[in-house]
Amino acid sequence: MTAEISDEAALEAAVEEAFEEQEDPAKPEKMVLIAASGDLDKAWPVMILATTGAAYGMDVTVFFTFWGLSILKKPDSGLTGEDWRQKMLAAFNRGSPDKLGLSKLHFAGLGPTMMKGLADKYHVASVQELLETARDMGVKLWPCQMTMDLMGISRDDMIDGLDEPAGAGSAISLMKEASISLFI
Repeated sequence: MTAEISDEAALEAAVEEAFEEQEDPAKPEKMVLIAASGDLDKAWPVMILATTGAAYGMDVTVFFTFWGLSILKKPDSGLTGEDWRQKMLAAFNRGSPDKLGLSKLHFAGLGPTMMKGLADKYHVASVQELLETARDMGVKLWPCQMTMDLMGISRDDMIDGLDEPAGAGSAISLMKEASISLFI
């Protein structure tokens, strides 16, 4: 009888340990999106996926790095940076959601104008509207600190309501826990 009790206790302990190792079912799934492009046709999917994931109850984080930081720049940020090279980057890449170009078929600005016109016609929210919705839904918007330093972009140059800048290590740590991780 003692062996039975011992086996029962061991089985009960093993089952309890297995349940403890499982993720908390009340804990939301995580989605991490890496926004590395400042093109309109890539910013749109990033923001649509982020807001859709949040609408599904997911814990969503968007990590904006390199040209993806353009999505977060204020329209009136002007030339950023201290170094002449940083200023040159800023001159050629003004940024802000309303100044994003297309990766293909840009046609000296005609392409983005046509896309925005189609978006209006078919009631597709703009990148700016999606960005505001994402903030309202609790999507974490992480600017990349290293890219900010490299390109001479300060917090004052970016829109309000962003999370603290983070590094690649933070993004990777979060991606390890995420159900969905995408690089766009």
